Amino acid sequence: MTKGFPKNFLWGGALAANQVEGAWNIDGKGLSVADVATYKANLSLDDYAGHVTVTSEVIEKAMKDKDDKAYPKRRGIDFYHRYKEDLALFAEMGFKALRVSIAWSRIFPTGEEQEPNEVGLRFYDQLFAEMRRLGIEPIVTLSHYEMPLALSVKYNGWVERQVIDDFVRFCRVCFTRYKDLVKYWLTFNEIDSINRHPFTTAGIIPNRCPEGKEEELIYQALHHQFVASALVTADCHRIIEGSQVGCMLTKLTTYPNTCHPADVEMTLKKNLHNYFYADVQVFGEYPVLIENMLERKNIHIVMARGDREILRKHTVDFVSFSYYMSLTESAKDGLEKAAGNTIMGVKNPYLPSTEWGWQIDPVGLKISLLELYDRYKKPLLIVENGMGAVDKVESDGTIHDDYRINYFKEHFKQMKEAVEEGVELFGYTSWGPIDIVSAGTCQMSKRYGFIYVDQDDEGNGTLKRLRKDSFYWYKKVIASNGENLN
Repeated sequence: MTKGFPKNFLWGGALAANQVEGAWNIDGKGLSVADVATYKANLSLDDYAGHVTVTSEVIEKAMKDKDDKAYPKRRGIDFYHRYKEDLALFAEMGFKALRVSIAWSRIFPTGEEQEPNEVGLRFYDQLFAEMRRLGIEPIVTLSHYEMPLALSVKYNGWVERQVIDDFVRFCRVCFTRYKDLVKYWLTFNEIDSINRHPFTTAGIIPNRCPEGKEEELIYQALHHQFVASALVTADCHRIIEGSQVGCMLTKLTTYPNTCHPADVEMTLKKNLHNYFYADVQVFGEYPVLIENMLERKNIHIVMARGDREILRKHTVDFVSFSYYMSLTESAKDGLEKAAGNTIMGVKNPYLPSTEWGWQIDPVGLKISLLELYDRYKKPLLIVENGMGAVDKVESDGTIHDDYRINYFKEHFKQMKEAVEEGVELFGYTSWGPIDIVSAGTCQMSKRYGFIYVDQDDEGNGTLKRLRKDSFYWYKKVIASNGENLN
């Protein structure tokens, strides 16, 4: 019987280029879809859940604006210039791994160039080399909500099949360039999110979709991403000996709000739909129930000859996922709602919530691990988990964040139990090991990190890095391989 975490367990943290790098308009980088994301405060629940619409007019205005004041992701936390300082802090905590992404538009500014931007490539040369020097394993996401804006404008994002070729070219360059530095790769971050925020995930501009066809075009774009994921998985295996490629799912664990059969049925269907996105990449085919659902909705996906064979032949090696909260589902209208990771659900009365309304459910992480491993029988990797909170810097520079320590402590207990029950979990990277610009609201005040960054929502501050209490706690956890949670 396995006791505790595996000996070489990959403890670490996770970042996305568009939320940390900054340097949005230097060294040849082109605009990405993230560079038009605006700061949002005082949102309604619906807006907070990811339903703020991006239009052609919004994009045009952003493209003309040469400032970062309204667009926090353009400035990030200046990781582009400060990565050595930040990596040193991660190494001090004892990180075994760090998940990062490569900004596509830093390598191919419009996505359609035939030759890559050498300056952009050199940045990641240096980043990965420094990680290796510090003993930190790079886990690299190829598409993390940051596709070139030019592809969105020209093709309505992944709706057009041409984007597959552009993405494959980008990935081949990355594999060839970094084959001696990077072993673990993820294709699309939270690929299932395309139905929740199609512009962020796939560059789809809703007002450019024919009336009544937006949902069909979303599934068409998703199919193109599935094919692209399979093609680059094959390329990675061919180019990098011993490489491992994973899919990445938002694990939206959902419970029936009651034991009423209608609630149970709705919950089952919701969970099956969540699994669909990983099913295609693990099993190499569309689930029958999903194909029937699309047919009933009169949604027709155009598939090129050979697409199904590509999906079947080039499946992923492991399954990675994000987990932040659980939700409940009910057939009854009018129940209180809870926000989550760009999704809404019925509030669970048995769970506490964060300041942003995300319900805290450590046991749900164990349930998720058991479900995923039972379904896929593939190694699992938790690549996002954490809580956003408002942190206070004391007069002596300390930050006491017991709430964050308690959050992680309870989740780690459940992870350990899942491992001891037989789940093959080989790593954990917390979301936002350093404070970053929030994905959904572009806030800095919604802080996730073990490391505080002196910057406010408007971009004011010194960018000085400060260790929180959780920094020292996580360092002990890693040093003990998850045994010391006190």
